[in-house]
Amino acid sequence: MGLFQKKIGPVFLKEDSDAELFIEKMRVLSGRADGELKQEIEKQVKLAAYGLAGERNIAFELRNSGMDMLILHDLYFEHKGKQAQIDYLVVTRRRIYIIECKNLIGNIEIDSSGSFIRTYELFGKPVKEGLYSPITQNERHRLVIREMREQEESILKKLFFGKSSESTYQAVVVLANPKTYLNARFAKKEVKDQVIRADQLINYIREHDGAVNTSYSDEEMRRLAEFFLDKNLPDRSDYSKKYEEILVKYEAEARRAGAGGKRRKAAEAKNRAEPECPRCGAPLVLRTVSKGEGAGRQFYGCSEFPRCRYTKNLEE
Repeated sequence: MGLFQKKIGPVFLKEDSDAELFIEKMRVLSGRADGELKQEIEKQVKLAAYGLAGERNIAFELRNSGMDMLILHDLYFEHKGKQAQIDYLVVTRRRIYIIECKNLIGNIEIDSSGSFIRTYELFGKPVKEGLYSPITQNERHRLVIREMREQEESILKKLFFGKSSESTYQAVVVLANPKTYLNARFAKKEVKDQVIRADQLINYIREHDGAVNTSYSDEEMRRLAEFFLDKNLPDRSDYSKKYEEILVKYEAEARRAGAGGKRRKAAEAKNRAEPECPRCGAPLVLRTVSKGEGAGRQFYGCSEFPRCRYTKNLEE
């Protein structure tokens, strides 16, 4: 293909995201839900939308890089019982970049032990909390990718994959929120080298590309990108299914409750219309006193009268 025989610039081979479909599904569910379930669904929509906005910031940087690169967005792999969800996988002339996007509110500090601490304000009060290390998370992704590649290599494929080495795979965490301040002055160098801001991404790729001598041809770049694209599992478990199942259960319970209420009301109406005689069990019938002092007064009398002479005042 001519596209891969000259300067190709940045090319998105996969630009869509499951997050977009997730948000769409969840908004539909929100319209059917109410109460606490509706609040939880709306919370998940906001979180997904916020994460997607961060990924779009990274897409903007990659799209305007001017570099030869093939870009795959939102990949999911399963290999030997391990999973990896990749925000961006970028194949350049020199390396494969595994990009973890973090669109976090607040400021991030990385201490000398490599721990991540986030500070932000909530309801006017400062909050300080630890975060699970995105470096550890991304390192697992990198190992899954390496193992996938090593398993697939054969004598024939080594013509294209034979250049693989530890330096081929570069994992990097990108803080996509432009308002986030990163304080990593006490972090170790190898940690600092894996966490950057979105506006530093292209310079980061240029610098790390320049540190290796390997150079992929157009054909090799294409084969590498297509290898990962083929391994992607687009039909992975949809997180919105969890809420769909909760909502279906909720609606079924509501229908059962409604049906039960109708049955209760019908039974109550029937009981009011045809109460049973507590003595013999026969239906009571409404009667009216025709003579005497109580003429015109209504009461219930057993339908088995005169065998059963039970009566009941209407007021009772």
